[in-house]
Amino acid sequence: MSWNSLEPASLAVHIAAGSVAVLAGYIAIFAAKGAALHRRSGMVFVYAMIVMGMAATVVAIFRDLENLVLSGPLVAYFVITALTAVRPIDRRLDIGLFLIALTLAILGYFRAGNELAHGRYVVNGVPVAMSLLMTSVTMVAAVSDVRLLRGAVLVGRSRIARHLWRMCWAFWIATGSFFLGQMDEFPVWLQKPALMAIPAVAPLVLMFYWLWRIRGRRGLSRLVVTTTT
Repeated sequence: MSWNSLEPASLAVHIAAGSVAVLAGYIAIFAAKGAALHRRSGMVFVYAMIVMGMAATVVAIFRDLENLVLSGPLVAYFVITALTAVRPIDRRLDIGLFLIALTLAILGYFRAGNELAHGRYVVNGVPVAMSLLMTSVTMVAAVSDVRLLRGAVLVGRSRIARHLWRMCWAFWIATGSFFLGQMDEFPVWLQKPALMAIPAVAPLVLMFYWLWRIRGRRGLSRLVVTTTT
C-alpha cells in the first residue's frame, strides 16, 4: 500500500468500524445486562470503537485536523476502562490508561485555551465549548482512576456504574459523529438535525436511565442477570 493510499483506506476502515460500533452499541445497550448477547455485542463494540478511533486519528493527521487527532486515543481509553471495570486485566494497564487520560486532558485544555485566546470558537466544525466538555469529562475520568490506583476495589453498583457511563460516553462520541457529523452522507430526506439528533443523543439519555436503574440493590439485581469477572 502506497503512502498516498493510506488516507482513503483509513477513511474506509473508519466508516466500516464506526458502522459496526453503532450497531453493536445499540444491541448492547438494549440487551439484558450481563446476558450472553450483551457481553458479545459489547466486545464487538469495544473492538470496533478502538479500530474506528485509530483510523480516525490517521485520517485527522492526513487532513491536518489537529483538534481531532486525539479523538482515537480518547475513545480507546473510555471503552477499555469501561471493559476493565467488569473484567480487570493488569494494574500496569490501569496505570498506562490513567496516564493517557491525564495527558489527553492536559493537552485538551491547552489546545482549547489557545484557540480561545486567538478568538477561535469553532475549529474544523467542532465548537471549542464541545472540546472543553470532552476534556473536562476526560479529566474527571482520570481523577476517578486515581482511586483504583490507590487500591480501591469496585463492587456492586459502583462497578457497574463505572462500566455503564464510560461505555455510554464513548458510544455518544460515536453516534454524534456518525449521525450528526456525517449527516450529509445520509439520504436527503433524513438530513434533518432534529431527526438525526434522536439516535445521536440516545446514548446519553440511556446512560442516565441505566444509572437510575441501578441506584439501589434491588434495581442492580434486576438489571444484571449474570456476573462477569
